Amino acid sequence: MTIAVDLEGRPFHFIGIGGIGMSALAQVVTERQLPVSGSDIRRSHITDRLADLGAQIFDRQDAANLAFFQEAVSAGQSPQVICSTAIHAHNEEYQAAIDLGCPVFHRSDLLAALLRVYEGIAVAGTHGKTTTSGLISYLLYQAGLDPTVVIGGEVNALGGNARLGQSQYLVAEADESDGSLVKLQAAIGIITNIELDHPDHYCDLEAVIATFETFSTNCTQLVANWDCPTVRDRIPGTISYSLDPARGADYTVDQISFRGSGTQARVWERGEILGLIHLPLLEAHNLSNALAAIAACRHLGMDFASIREGLAGFEGARRRFEFRGSAQGIQFVDDYAHHPSELAATLAAARLQIDSGCSRLPEVPKRLVAIFQPHRYSRTQAFLAEFAQSFGPADLVLISDIYAAGERNPGQLSGQTLADAIAQYQDNVHYAPDLDAIEAALHKLLQPGDLALFLGAGNLNQVIPRLLEFYACDRSAA
Repeated sequence: MTIAVDLEGRPFHFIGIGGIGMSALAQVVTERQLPVSGSDIRRSHITDRLADLGAQIFDRQDAANLAFFQEAVSAGQSPQVICSTAIHAHNEEYQAAIDLGCPVFHRSDLLAALLRVYEGIAVAGTHGKTTTSGLISYLLYQAGLDPTVVIGGEVNALGGNARLGQSQYLVAEADESDGSLVKLQAAIGIITNIELDHPDHYCDLEAVIATFETFSTNCTQLVANWDCPTVRDRIPGTISYSLDPARGADYTVDQISFRGSGTQARVWERGEILGLIHLPLLEAHNLSNALAAIAACRHLGMDFASIREGLAGFEGARRRFEFRGSAQGIQFVDDYAHHPSELAATLAAARLQIDSGCSRLPEVPKRLVAIFQPHRYSRTQAFLAEFAQSFGPADLVLISDIYAAGERNPGQLSGQTLADAIAQYQDNVHYAPDLDAIEAALHKLLQPGDLALFLGAGNLNQVIPRLLEFYACDRSAA
């Protein structure tokens, strides 16, 4: 007999509670007044926020953490233990939970349980999930529809990556990386695009498509991006959107203007003009994300005037071209891009701001310096050729070693391997193995007028505060 997640009062314990997806779930169940505890290997503003909300936080992953529940176990109320795919059976805290007889669930099981309680809007796709789910959440919130939110990035306007609302709506980012997407059922599903991004889990693109096909059958309505040929041909959905009016999608745009300060377009709904939108986000991929949000919100009955007003005020999610500060004329920006398609889109957005002479940043930059930390050996190896060709818009490229994310090196693969591959297409490429070396290299390479764009899903952005402190002193950037 399968044990279901209990949302009626049984305590929760999260192993790895500080992760961006785990913490969002932990926040929602904490705010639902359920007993919550969790552990992580380091404290952060996210774990501090959870502690402020009432969660018990342990700053290490240790079997002793489960002793906290001995009284509950004796009373037959052992905690429900929530893990991500990153937690393996050899983790001693996980093993202690098994030994105590605690029910152990994957984080997707808890998200699936929450989606069954609410009228769920689940945003899936290889790219654009966080921005699209953030947009929908913000539009609903601004319209007074008070959604519950569980997304994989922090949105300042929403106070973080999660919130407990009082309406029937729940907006969730639906992750395909480990195949658990197939567990989720939603009133509205969204597929932004489909590519192979996790070769550590999927053998090929067909395996990825199969996961999305199952997800699509679990959704009452499916909003599908017809600009992605895989989605259009294999999973066309019940509601479609496209930036190309010739595709005949339900929602489309024309009169598009991409500027360094944002994007403007006229929106059509099933052959009728809705009106102009002004989006303070850059490039076609974010206009596509906005169109997906419009389609979902219109299906929920929102008037276009409210949608247009909300879009104009949305400033994006953290680590999505996030301005972190400037010093001595150098502007520092942090971005989560870690797949070749994401890199190409982010670098194009940065280049647009330089070439157009108009920027969302405090000053228009003169030179684009791309600092990239490859994420996972499996991804770097699978897309080495694509990564090598992704840095064309940059004036200077600096590559670090690969952030392993728990993977083992399959051979002699390193950041130097990628730097050498990029050098076939780029004249100005440098390699620095670790964060200290990256910092030291940038002391010499950066100059006034630079946009220092930090790219990757690992820990590269930890260098940014150190560099800001360095350049804030009376030193020459040269």
